[in-house]
Amino acid sequence: MIIDPQLALVTAIIALAIISPGPDFAVTVRNSLAQGRRAGLATAAGIAAGVSVHIGYTVMGLGYLMSQAIWMLELIRYLGAGYLIWLGITALLSQRPAHGGATSTDESVSIAHWTMAKQGFLCNALNPKTALFFVALFTQVADAEAGPNQQLLLGLVIALGHLLWFSAVAMLLTTAGAQKRLSRIETGLNRIIGVAMIGLGTRLALAD
Repeated sequence: MIIDPQLALVTAIIALAIISPGPDFAVTVRNSLAQGRRAGLATAAGIAAGVSVHIGYTVMGLGYLMSQAIWMLELIRYLGAGYLIWLGITALLSQRPAHGGATSTDESVSIAHWTMAKQGFLCNALNPKTALFFVALFTQVADAEAGPNQQLLLGLVIALGHLLWFSAVAMLLTTAGAQKRLSRIETGLNRIIGVAMIGLGTRLALAD
């Protein structure tokens, strides 16, 4: 069986980009541990939906424009940095998770899950590294002759990859065994995640 070298290269780049720890991973871990499996899965769905923003401007040809208009990437960088810092602060200030509480209503749970999905969406959509990844992938690596339909298909594959990977992360973190072990260090772990998100946001804001 002959494997297309170009396809293999693109697949490897996409896989490495998705699984590399970053803001998406941090927010998935935080929400999964704080609110439970469904919240983690909602976050994963939000992250995958956030990829649609990058798909949209790539298909419309704005990826090249963004690579030339540095101020657009700078704007995304500062918005993303501010959002990460805000998430980190809320993680540090949050109380003990109540995802197992009996008093939660269906409505409040739905609102919480929708909030988790929005966090995942904004985290990905405002991530300048994801924007740069799409620009580089479609202008330097992927077939330059690929039309909008091919670009859209590749973008959907990337979105699906995000959904599957971060759903797997949420599932693994919320197994009975993992929950039992992590419950002992829950407060400290939540603080570590909060500090990590603030650190990521600060590093992003100060990066050249």
